[in-house]
Amino acid sequence: MRLAIFDLDNTLLAGDSDHQWGEYLCARGLVDADAYRAKNDQFYADYLAGKLDVLAYQNFCQEVLGRTDKAVLDTWHVEFMRDCIEPIVLAKGEALIAKHRAAGDRVMIITATNRFITEPIAKRLGVEHLIATECGMQNGQYTGELVDVPSFQAGKITRLNAWLAEHQATLEGSYFYSDSHNDLPLLEQVTHPVAVDPDERLRAVAEQRGWPVISLRD
Repeated sequence: MRLAIFDLDNTLLAGDSDHQWGEYLCARGLVDADAYRAKNDQFYADYLAGKLDVLAYQNFCQEVLGRTDKAVLDTWHVEFMRDCIEPIVLAKGEALIAKHRAAGDRVMIITATNRFITEPIAKRLGVEHLIATECGMQNGQYTGELVDVPSFQAGKITRLNAWLAEHQATLEGSYFYSDSHNDLPLLEQVTHPVAVDPDERLRAVAEQRGWPVISLRD
């Protein structure tokens, strides 16, 4: 089976779920809004610029998981899905997933955003296979600490290679859809790299190399 791999944020979604989660916490008064938003916005700017300190960012965004009961977090996430994620799900992205599934391909989402945020989104999109940045768990509660290699930039390749070995799969004939220059390492590994509503740096590379450039926005 061929792999059809999708980035999530700004690819299948018309926005960034990680940043949206921070905005949700601020809007509901669940964190110190001014201080949290300032840090969240700076980390997002660093991500867009390709200079994100992913370890520092994960320490920042997982801290709230470690100090909040999981049942409470799950309740927040239901509201987050309804108010923040559902409005930015791209219908053309869902159609593209369905097209690959109808062709017999194995569909996967690979994202730098953590599993707490993205697992319910992957389920909403009907995608069984998810590689995301992992959150520590102990006795059924989040520890607030990162575990495993973050699935960011070259870390996506590390995590994907582990998945391929576990599932006795290969990248032969594979597709990868992404909007971000941060995903160039993995785009260079697949058979069919596709730039989706790409940032300026990815668009320039895609045009230089003859990669398809598509839009999933209305």
